[in-house]
Amino acid sequence: MIKTILLSSAALSVALLSACSPKSGKTETPATVETQSAPSSVNQAAINVINAEWTGPYGGVPPWDAIDPKVLNAALDQAMVAAQADIDQIADMKAMPTFDTVILAMERSGAVLDRASTLYGVHASNLSTPVMQAIQSEMSPKFSAFYDGITQNDKLFSKIKAVHENMDAEGLNAVQRRLVEDQYRSFVRQGANLSDGDKEILSTINSRLAGLSTKFGQNVQNDEENYPTIMNKTDLAGLPDWLVSSMANAAKGLGEDGKWAVTNTRSSMDPFLTYSTNRALRETVWNKYYGRGDNGGEFDNNAIITEILQLRYQRAQLLGYESHAHWALETRMAKTPQNAIDLMEAVWPAAIARATEEVADMQAVANSEGADIDIAPWDYRFYAEKVRKEKYDLDFNLVKPYLQMEKLREGMFYAAKRLYNFDFEQVTDVPVFHEDVRVWKVTNGNDLVGLWYFDPYARKGKRSGAWMNAYRNQHRMDNQDIKVIVSNNSNFVKPAPGEPVLISWDDASTMFHEFGHALHGLNSNVTYPSQSGTSVARDYVEFPSQLNEHWLETPEVLNTYAVHYETGKPIPADLLAKMRKAATFNQGFSTVEYLGSALIDMKLHMAGGDPIDPDAFERDTLAELGMPPQIVMRHRTPHFGHVFSGGYSAGYYSYMWSDTLTADAAEAFEEAGSFYDQATAKSLYDNIMSVGDTVDPADGFRAFRGRDVSIAPLMRKRGFPVPEEK
Repeated sequence: MIKTILLSSAALSVALLSACSPKSGKTETPATVETQSAPSSVNQAAINVINAEWTGPYGGVPPWDAIDPKVLNAALDQAMVAAQADIDQIADMKAMPTFDTVILAMERSGAVLDRASTLYGVHASNLSTPVMQAIQSEMSPKFSAFYDGITQNDKLFSKIKAVHENMDAEGLNAVQRRLVEDQYRSFVRQGANLSDGDKEILSTINSRLAGLSTKFGQNVQNDEENYPTIMNKTDLAGLPDWLVSSMANAAKGLGEDGKWAVTNTRSSMDPFLTYSTNRALRETVWNKYYGRGDNGGEFDNNAIITEILQLRYQRAQLLGYESHAHWALETRMAKTPQNAIDLMEAVWPAAIARATEEVADMQAVANSEGADIDIAPWDYRFYAEKVRKEKYDLDFNLVKPYLQMEKLREGMFYAAKRLYNFDFEQVTDVPVFHEDVRVWKVTNGNDLVGLWYFDPYARKGKRSGAWMNAYRNQHRMDNQDIKVIVSNNSNFVKPAPGEPVLISWDDASTMFHEFGHALHGLNSNVTYPSQSGTSVARDYVEFPSQLNEHWLETPEVLNTYAVHYETGKPIPADLLAKMRKAATFNQGFSTVEYLGSALIDMKLHMAGGDPIDPDAFERDTLAELGMPPQIVMRHRTPHFGHVFSGGYSAGYYSYMWSDTLTADAAEAFEEAGSFYDQATAKSLYDNIMSVGDTVDPADGFRAFRGRDVSIAPLMRKRGFPVPEEK
C-alpha cells in the first residue's frame, strides 16, 4: 500500500531504535561485518521466504521460524523492485486518473515490500546483531532514495493531483476525500512541487539524514550495552530482595556469575537509584545512564545531532517552511509549534512550583538524618521514596509482591473483555521469532479479530523500553476481511524457572499503556489500509494508550489480578487507600523531567540553521527555563532516540497533548459512574478506537466528549492548580 510505503521511513526509523540489552566487552561495529547485498542461486530460496505472501492460519502469519536475517537486505532490494513496478504501472497509466485507478491502486501497491519491511523492522528491534546493524546501515540510504523516487515522480504526482482536483465530480464520500487529501498533502510535503534541482538537493539531505539517524541509534546501543555497573555483595545495602535477585540474574546474563549488575537501561537504573544507600554508587549509575551518547570518541552523538538539526532546517526551508517544527506539526492536532508550546508553558510553572516543594521536602529529610548533602540528581529518587513513606506511610516495596506480570496480563484481558467483548486464547500453531514470545488469538463472539504476540523479556540484541508493533493492519478494501496482527514488547528480566516476574507500579502502568496501542489496532474497523488502527496523528496516537492505563487502577482489576505472589490475596484495602492518597505525589519531578525533554526538542527544531553545541544548548536553555538543578531531562539530547532516531522529532510534546485528551476522557467515565459503563465504552469505540484516520481527531474527540478538550482535567489529574479557561 503506497501510504504505508511513504510512512514506513518514519515507521522503520522507530523500529530501528537501537537494541539495548546489557553486554560487557567490546562491541563489533557494523563496518566490520560483511553482508550479502546481492542474491545468489544459493540464497534466493531464503529471499523468497521473506517476500512471499504469509500463509497458515488466521489469514496468514509471519514466517518467523523460516527467516534467514542475513538475506534481509537482498530481500528488501527485490521487494523495492516489485514496489517500483507497482508505482510505474500507476504513473504510466494512460486512462483518466480516478480514485479507483490511482488512489486505490496505490493502496494495493507495495505488498511485498510491506511484508519484508515488517520482518526487517522486528528483527532490527528485537534480534539486533552486528550483521543486522550492518544491514541497517546499508539499507537506510536505500530506503530514503526509494521513497524520494516515489514522492518526486512527476507522472505519479500529476495523477494524484488530478484526482485531488476532481473529487467533487467523482462524488467521493468523506472517508475517500480524506484519503485523497492525505495522499496529495503527503506528496507535497515530501517535495513533489519542487524543481528538479531542488528535488536532487532534497534527496541528498534525506539520504544523509537516514544514515545519521541509524548511526545515532547504534551509538546509544553501544553505550547501553557496554556500560553496566558490576557490583559485589557489599554494594547491595538498602536494596530490596526482589531487586537483588533481578540484579543477580542480570549479572549472570553478562557472564558475571556470583555478582550483581545494574544495566544501563531505565528499568534497571531507576529502582537502584530509589533504594541504594550507597550514594557514590548511585552517582556512578546515574552518570552512566544519563551520559549515554555523550562519552566522546567513536560513539559520541553530539556531532551527529548538530548535523541532523542543520539538515532538517535546510530541508524545511527548501520545502517552504519556517523550521522543521513548523513542517512537522502541520499534519498533527496541534497544527503549529506555538500551540504545542502554549500547552507546555501552561503546565510548566505549576510543575516547577511542585518540584521546588518536593526538593525542599527531600532536603529536610536529608538534613534531619545528618546527611550533610545538597540534594543532587542521583539523590532525587532515593529521598523522594523517604518522603513518600513519611507523608503517606506508603512503601512501594510492599506493593510489588502483588504485581505479577502474568496476573496483570490477565487483568488486561479482563478489561478488554468488559470494554470491547474481546476474548484471548493462547495458541501454539504459529511460529515465533524467539522462544520467549507467546501468541494469543483474539475473538469477538464467534468472529476472529486477530492475533496478539507478547515478548516480555530483555535479551541481548533487543532495544530497551516497551513498545507495540503492528505486523498487519485491519482493512476491508476490495471486499477483503484482513485481520489484525499486533505485538507488545517489554524488557523485564527473565526469572529463574518457577519464579514469578514481579514488576513495579510504573511498569504495570506501562504494560497497560502499550496494550492500549494494541487495542487501538485490534479495534480498527475501516475500509482502507492507510487509515487503519494507529495510523493517526502523532499527537493523537498516545491518547488511546494513555487512557488504557486507567483500567489498571479499577477495583475490578486490582482486587482480582493484583494478588500476592505467595498468598494469592489482593492488595489490602489500607494499602490501596494510601496509594490513592499519594496518587499525585512526585508529579513535580515526573512532569518537569518530561517537559524538559519536550521543550528542548521543540526549541532545538526552531533554533535555525546555525551549528550548535548540543550540550551547551541543552544546558543554557534549561537554565533559561528555570529547570531545577536536581532534575534532568527524561531523555538527554545525546541519547534522545525518540527525536534523533525515531519518529518524534519536534513531536515529544505529543505525550502531554495526548494526556490532555486522556484526562478529559477519563473524567467522562468517572461522570458515568464506572470505567466499565457500557454506553461510554461504546462511544469510545465508535468515535475513537474503531475509526483510525477516517475522521479528524478533533472531530472524533468532540463526538465522544460532546465538546472540545479542556486542560482542567489534566491539571486535576496531576494535582496542579486549575487555571481559569478562556
